[in-house]
Amino acid sequence: MDADLPYLTGLDAKVAALVAPVLADMGFELVRVAILGRESPTVQIMADRADGSLIAIEDCEQISHAVGAVLDIEDPLPGAWTLEVSSAGIDRPLTRAKDWNRFAGHLAKAEVNIPIDGRKRFSGILLGAADGVGRLRLEDGTEVALPLSDMRRARLVLTDELIAASAHMMGVSDDGDPETPVPPGEKPARKTH
Repeated sequence: MDADLPYLTGLDAKVAALVAPVLADMGFELVRVAILGRESPTVQIMADRADGSLIAIEDCEQISHAVGAVLDIEDPLPGAWTLEVSSAGIDRPLTRAKDWNRFAGHLAKAEVNIPIDGRKRFSGILLGAADGVGRLRLEDGTEVALPLSDMRRARLVLTDELIAASAHMMGVSDDGDPETPVPPGEKPARKTH
């Protein structure tokens, strides 16, 4: 499985295969597809910028128009449906191996479809992913390997550390002011008020 694509099956996988190339052409990555409801389903698309920068409302609008057009033409869903496009957010779902690697060191919760050592739910520190499994270090210090293809759901837990790391990734300092990038090897200038 490609580390850049979410692990999906059925209709979710079919829709993902249609929209992922459209997003890639626009400079975005597909994080999640979920089709909710039966009578008039809602297609939820979560996306990230390919460069890791913050996704804006205008980006969601552009994605919605482009993805909506593809879904109208390909018609994978019979009848009427609604499209919702959003960013993955801070306490984001972990749907790809690259998400497990990118957020290694942060607290996450995961649930698998088939029990591992008698349990389906796990909470711990992300250790990354490789060879089709995501690894967590549990509170008792043990490590568990969870098959990504059997993952029911996994997501980051909102913590102060995650908020600080997300702010840093977005170029915002702890005090809410935009950070000025510092060239490698140089010390940042001191701020005075």
